[in-house]
Amino acid sequence: MRRPSYRIAAACLATSLATAALPAAAKTLQFAGHTWTVRANGVGAPRNNAWCEDNAFVDASGYLHLKLTNKNGAWCAAQVSSTDSMGFGTYQWQLRSRVDNLDKNVVVGLFNYPPSNVAPDETNEIDIEFTKWGIAGANALNYTIYPAVTGVPYTTQNFPIAMNGDFSTHRFIWKRQSIRFQSTNGHYDNNPLPIADWTYAPADYAQRIGSTPIPVFMNIWMTAAPTNGLPVEIVISSFKFTPG
Repeated sequence: MRRPSYRIAAACLATSLATAALPAAAKTLQFAGHTWTVRANGVGAPRNNAWCEDNAFVDASGYLHLKLTNKNGAWCAAQVSSTDSMGFGTYQWQLRSRVDNLDKNVVVGLFNYPPSNVAPDETNEIDIEFTKWGIAGANALNYTIYPAVTGVPYTTQNFPIAMNGDFSTHRFIWKRQSIRFQSTNGHYDNNPLPIADWTYAPADYAQRIGSTPIPVFMNIWMTAAPTNGLPVEIVISSFKFTPG
C-alpha cells in the first residue's frame, strides 16, 4: 500500500470545528470473530484517496461490505483493520464478488501491515491485491511480499484471473522460511479449482520474510478515478486465521 502518491480530487465528511479538539472514538465493527477498526473519514495514502467510514459495514448475514463510491463527483474508498495482531499461519478470505473484471484503476487489497511503532513502511507486509494498476490488459491478481528489513526490495508476482462465478477463495500461508499464496474459484479450504498457486521461499528468508505479528487489513481504493465511472462494492463472506 505504498505506491507513489498523487492528488486525487475527493471529499468526505468533515469533523466540525466544535468537536475538533475532542477526537471521536474510532468506529469498529464485528466480522468473522474479530473486531475491526474502520478507517476514519479523511484523505490520505495510498494515492491520496478519500476514505469514508460509511463505505464499510457488515450486513444481516454477517458479510463485510467495502464500497468505492462517487457522490457529486467525489470518490471515496473504504478500509478496515483488525484490532488484534496475527503471526505465522494461514490467512483465508472468501469473496462473494467478482474481482476479475474490476476497472483498471480500482484496487482491492487483502493484506497484513505493521503499525509504525512495530516496523517501518515498506517492510513486513504480505499482500493479495486485485488490480491492474491503471494498465489496461495487465494481469489483475497480485501477490506481494515486503521484506523484514529496510534496504531490501519487495518481491511481487502477478497472474491472470478468470472467475467462473461470484465466489472465490484467496489465502496466504505465512511461515518463517516461506509464504505460499493460493486463489481458487468457489469457497474451499483447499485449492480444487485453482486460479493461481505460488510459493515464495528465498534462501535469505530472515531478511525477506517478516516474523512479527501484525494486524490484518482489507480495503478498496483507486489509483485514479475509475474509467467507467462506476462505483464498486466488494462482499467478503468470511475471513479465517489459523495459527501455524
